[in-house]
Amino acid sequence: MDDRTTRLEELVALMQADLSHMSDELYSQQREIGSLRQEIETLASRILSAQSDSGILKPEEDTPPPHY
Repeated sequence: MDDRTTRLEELVALMQADLSHMSDELYSQQREIGSLRQEIETLASRILSAQSDSGILKPEEDTPPPHY
């Protein structure tokens, strides 16, 4: 019985270590995802501002020349 208890305690200790490692990894991934989302939003806003500042008309804003 004592040997069985020891094995169970070792198993619980290993599972706790694995759970702690997974929790740390999940936290790290969540921080990275948040950072990447913010970077995407920044790039999207830069693209939108570059499009509006470029002087290039959108297809719906562009009228054909008079000779068409």
